Amino acid sequence: MKITKAIIPAAGLGTRFLPYTKSVPKELLPIMQTPAFQFIIEEGLESGICEFEIIENENKQAINNYFSKNLELEHQLQQTNKLSSIESINKIIEQATFNYIPQKEPLGLGHAILMAKQTIDNEYFGILLPDEIMMGKQAALAQLISIAQKYNTSVIAVQEVPTEKVSSYGIISIKNQLENNLFEIEQLVEKPAINDTPSNLAIIGRYILSSSLFNSLENIHPGANNEIQLTDGIAHMIKNGEKVLAYKIDTIRHDIGNPLGWLQANIYYSISNPVTAPLIKNIYKILFKIKNY
Repeated sequence: MKITKAIIPAAGLGTRFLPYTKSVPKELLPIMQTPAFQFIIEEGLESGICEFEIIENENKQAINNYFSKNLELEHQLQQTNKLSSIESINKIIEQATFNYIPQKEPLGLGHAILMAKQTIDNEYFGILLPDEIMMGKQAALAQLISIAQKYNTSVIAVQEVPTEKVSSYGIISIKNQLENNLFEIEQLVEKPAINDTPSNLAIIGRYILSSSLFNSLENIHPGANNEIQLTDGIAHMIKNGEKVLAYKIDTIRHDIGNPLGWLQANIYYSISNPVTAPLIKNIYKILFKIKNY
């Protein structure tokens, strides 16, 4: 099984970052000096993905521009010996193929994924949610691909969450455990009450799924907010006899879909960078002294 394609749903309006996102897509919010979306693409490339199906609305042209060559800019940078400043993005552009697929109406995450049906053959594919940046020794999606290839089946990423937060996530019910950190899913429970949760293993934004997902998405009814939900599509696959696994991935996860999570990601990456870490730590010391003055 070779997995070379991934869908990235990026049609959201980014309302939690208004007014900034009135003109700039939230996917291009900077984590230090790098747009968040670049981290997502780099994870895909590291995992063996070479074709990205980006679902977007008509106001996301800036994403298309970012992942395209700008010869005029390159010429100007070359004249001032600054061409190296865009070396990382140019390398990505040369390695990857980007297909931009419009989602004219915000009809749910499942609907966004369904928009890419024609670009996916009868094959397994990845899904990367751009609101979640993950960092670890091995790329998060690569961990899932290894499991999918080993068991020849769909697999989704999960992580443990505190019991008091299960009502904010889709939670898996375990049918059986196959190996350490790997489970066969019995069913998916969307945002369960604390007293009714079947586990504390929450679904997070990385998936490897078979193309049968599209048939499921086409045959389910709209769920919450009258939207077609990805979780409901996966549940439909399971209900119709397809095995779906859950793997507790080994990664640090940053939810940058809200301002606080975005700030935390910036702090984490600034402290992880040997150039900026001493400065950031010094700022913390100063702030701590002021707070306790």
